[in-house]
Amino acid sequence: MSRDPSFEIPARPTRNYSRTTVEYEGSVVFALSPEVTVGDDALDALLRGVLDDGPYRYGDWFDLPMPLYTVHDDATGDTFRVSVRDGSVELHVLPATGSPGLAALYDRLVATGEHDWTVDCRTECADD
Repeated sequence: MSRDPSFEIPARPTRNYSRTTVEYEGSVVFALSPEVTVGDDALDALLRGVLDDGPYRYGDWFDLPMPLYTVHDDATGDTFRVSVRDGSVELHVLPATGSPGLAALYDRLVATGEHDWTVDCRTECADD
């Protein structure tokens, strides 16, 4: 856990294509958690407010029981997925995602929110 995260990406997932699907092997997820208990609906509202303020293009194209967005940061050129689950905002690294886009979203959440945040990085390698 860290209060001043670098968002250094320790490994990269790989993308594999078949005729009908795209699959990812491995994952890197940065879980951003407020230091006070905040419900998922309130976190989703905070996240959407930050995304709406830009410089983001985003969409929620999946019919899931939780918010899941594909986000593109127009300022950094980074694309990644963002979910809200179990009291955390999770940044899911894609193969070409860079650290600047992840750090920028974190900085905007911190600036907009009313509490401190912790960051936990979880990595699952394709060989695990």
